[in-house]
Amino acid sequence: MADQDELQRLREDASTRVFIENRLTELFAAEDDALRAALQAARDHGMPEIQISPLQGRLLQVLASACGAKKILEIGALAGYSSIWLARALPTDGRLISLEISEKHAQVARASLERARVADRAEVRVGPAAELLTGLVGDAPFDLIFIDADKTGYPTYLEWALRLARPGSLIVADNCIRGGAPLREPGTSPATPDELALGEYDRRVARDPRLRSIAIPLDEGGMDGFAISVVLPTAATETAP
Repeated sequence: MADQDELQRLREDASTRVFIENRLTELFAAEDDALRAALQAARDHGMPEIQISPLQGRLLQVLASACGAKKILEIGALAGYSSIWLARALPTDGRLISLEISEKHAQVARASLERARVADRAEVRVGPAAELLTGLVGDAPFDLIFIDADKTGYPTYLEWALRLARPGSLIVADNCIRGGAPLREPGTSPATPDELALGEYDRRVARDPRLRSIAIPLDEGGMDGFAISVVLPTAATETAP
């Protein structure tokens, strides 16, 4: 009987989590036609369904507004779903630069931005991010940098984000929890290259004195989420957790 009661409780908890996420999405992050079209375009072109959730998109917008973002850098565009959320957070004279390694994906993302009527403030550049980032020094500083690309590149992207940011800029990285694997101490369990790189990213942003950071489990039932960092003034030091 106890096992049946526990199973029933787990089912009720799962149902409640689904209700909460759906209701919060409805209240705070309802998708419009342009966002739904970006998702459909990804499916039509055989892209993996790995885009951020609507609530994550809304969170990016809130963060962009909080730091007064006029320039945003996105590393990893896919079909442009997150790009739409980000571009809509900008003022009319703002600018989003999104980096995408695949020309096919970039074309889909550009079409998504056109449908959302934000192409006037957003561009998609094609090529390996590690190479494209070197050409962005003249566009810096960026007020918000969103990292959601190949996971093995995250430590490199973090170093570039710090170079391209200013005090007060936000650096946000997706997939930094990944079921807990990146949070395990190195060598304590088998890990993939992606998990090792994500773990390195997490440790760096948690300990770097140039940053004040937090990771938030807010996707896949708390099994994944964002790491969010604010760039501190150069004179600032972290003296306590």
